[in-house]
Amino acid sequence: MSHASYELKAVARERVGKGSSRELRRNGQIPAVIYGDKQAPISIALDTNEVTKRIHAGGFMTTIAVIDVNGEKYNVLPKDYQLDRVRDFTMHVDFLRVSADSKVSVQVPVHFINEEKSGIKIGGVLNIVRHEVELYCPASDIPEFITVDLAGHKIGASLHISHVKLPAGVTPVITDRDFTIATIVAPAGGVSDEETSAE
Repeated sequence: MSHASYELKAVARERVGKGSSRELRRNGQIPAVIYGDKQAPISIALDTNEVTKRIHAGGFMTTIAVIDVNGEKYNVLPKDYQLDRVRDFTMHVDFLRVSADSKVSVQVPVHFINEEKSGIKIGGVLNIVRHEVELYCPASDIPEFITVDLAGHKIGASLHISHVKLPAGVTPVITDRDFTIATIVAPAGGVSDEETSAE
């Protein structure tokens, strides 16, 4: 189940450009854009600390936000953001307008369970091919993560998207093949059984 949505206060920006973006950032705000839903994009300014806090809290890209722009509310989903790598603060965010019945494509993290009931227990190594999977989801119900159950999978096993029980209404963006999410591989030195290691 996705996180509850949260609200961000924003102001509409009249001036758009390099100079005004710099000025915004000096005043503790960041430029952002709300686009999509066949309407003209809206340029807004958001409080930098609020947004950075949300990004660090996790689930930012999978949680719907309500942005209040001068009293008018928009349901949006963050689609992209830029961080200033050096100073670790947010430079810009793109938000996509969504409605209750919108379908959106989202990169959803993959979690693995039951490693101890798989070939990993005897020394196999989990080789993760995709840490995230791109899924089409109802905007109102984006999974926070998907779970791959490793129980019963031996060394040499490949786990594909078909092994994952996806929530209702959620489908992979890649549909032309049963793509691999992870494999369980033999360790670099091979698996030694007790007899050989006891010698």
